[in-house]
Amino acid sequence: MIVADTSRASHVHGVHGAEGLTYWKCLARRTGTTGTWEAVEWACLPPGGVSGAHLHTRTEEIYFVLSGRGELLLDDTTHPVRPGTTALTGVGSTHGLRNTGDGELAWLVVEMSAPATHAVLTQDAPAHPGGTMPRSRVYQLDEVRSVDPSEAFDGPLSTIRILTLAEAGSETLKARNSEHVLFVIDGTGVAETAGSRAELVPGTAVTLPLGTQAHVLAHEGGLQLFHAAMDVPGREESTR
Repeated sequence: MIVADTSRASHVHGVHGAEGLTYWKCLARRTGTTGTWEAVEWACLPPGGVSGAHLHTRTEEIYFVLSGRGELLLDDTTHPVRPGTTALTGVGSTHGLRNTGDGELAWLVVEMSAPATHAVLTQDAPAHPGGTMPRSRVYQLDEVRSVDPSEAFDGPLSTIRILTLAEAGSETLKARNSEHVLFVIDGTGVAETAGSRAELVPGTAVTLPLGTQAHVLAHEGGLQLFHAAMDVPGREESTR
């Protein structure tokens, strides 16, 4: 179980060619995982801040807005964003983000190698050759609760959802032929594995590599988490 939080974020200037400041922290990276994850990150723009528009040529990426108001440029269309807005940006698409509100605009980033990129890294043929046209999408995940990643992505991501647990509610996530990323949106709880325990508060990220599992328990008031899962075909739990 890989555990991180958003405290002590770095101050980064000129993200993707834009002027100004971005707060940023890497919560997990592909080291220690088996799937095609690139990184799980937290980012935040102060009022008026911009994350510059850029073309995705090798990765597929989720933006999940946590707080604030802003505008997302996705290809040629501008979308208003608020907490719960979720953008799936595929290879061949351009995206950028601007804070148009009075407070900070924070979002979760989950980035995965596209099948063709993964094939180059592993010297293997891509399992999913992918399409030729971008199919990037924007959803309001707090309203629809879950989306099908294959609507926008060619890679093996299988789940994008909001996981809600009532007070004392629980769920066990098993990383058997799959890996999981969790991020606490609201509430408190605990995640327990055979050898470790993580207190869950807003801003906590938990990544479950192949061969692990975690029992997630909500405390008083319940617990709400962003959850993404990736299939890892042909790998068994005994790998780790």
